[in-house]
Amino acid sequence: PYDPRDFLRGVIDYEGRRLRGFFDAGSWSEYLEGWGQTVIVGRARLGGIPMGVIAVETRGVERFVPADPSNPDSREMKETMGGKVWFPDSAFKTAQALKDFNRGENLPVMIFANWRGFSGGTRDMYNEILKFGAMIVDALVEYKHPIFIYIPKHGELRGGAWVVIDPAINPEKMEMYADVDARGGILEPPGIVEVKYRAHQQVEAMHRIDEKLMKLDAHFEAGSAEEKQGIQKEIKAREKQLLPLYTSVATTFADLHDRAGRMKAKGVIRESISWKDSRRYFFWRVKRRVLQDFLIGRLQEADEKLSH
Repeated sequence: PYDPRDFLRGVIDYEGRRLRGFFDAGSWSEYLEGWGQTVIVGRARLGGIPMGVIAVETRGVERFVPADPSNPDSREMKETMGGKVWFPDSAFKTAQALKDFNRGENLPVMIFANWRGFSGGTRDMYNEILKFGAMIVDALVEYKHPIFIYIPKHGELRGGAWVVIDPAINPEKMEMYADVDARGGILEPPGIVEVKYRAHQQVEAMHRIDEKLMKLDAHFEAGSAEEKQGIQKEIKAREKQLLPLYTSVATTFADLHDRAGRMKAKGVIRESISWKDSRRYFFWRVKRRVLQDFLIGRLQEADEKLSH
């Protein structure tokens, strides 16, 4: 866990040197910081271009819930919320920020996507987490300016969070990118293995691949009833010994499918961009898209029959 504001605005290292952030020095301005703290929203400039910014708090945060003055039995509480998760308040905050950037300020927006998904607890369902997730989708569909989604270095995009910010929602305005060390997919690799390559399937693979098990299977077929009992114990011991290895290999294989190269091959991201090159790349990309959209708008004003 780290403070994502550090890579947005830059930091001073332990030797007193200033390390540049993604945006121009001194341009980062956060707002609504006391509400929905698992999401960070603000405004900044990228090479002088003003942008709306949405980032993800990776650390756990505490939310203070005051007592209800109308209920004498009510008590104030502190709730701990995990990082990289959309809760009802932070999902509402995200949707509200997108509406502000779109309608009031006409800003292109940069979303640093590092979500594992939405909170799914009973209380969160009661507090309308699904409604606020749908509000994010509505805000993205209505967005009139370029939207750039970037999965940062060592970040991940999982579960319902991927569905909500998929560029297919608004393909004319949304573009998704990922760092070379980022991950993306609905389920995490261990979850994929539990669904697609369960223990009994791994055992079947052992008997096809492992020479010792293949020999034991042959002896089991040819052995007497008494011999089979001993051989069966050896087979079970060998399977138990190999299972962690096969699970580890399967998890690594599933992880390969979540990497940036695979995401690009499947067409779900436009490009894989390393963090050290991201500021330069997005400056030129944002500049191009802003000018492109401006010229398209002027042409459509001149001739309403023209389409994008």
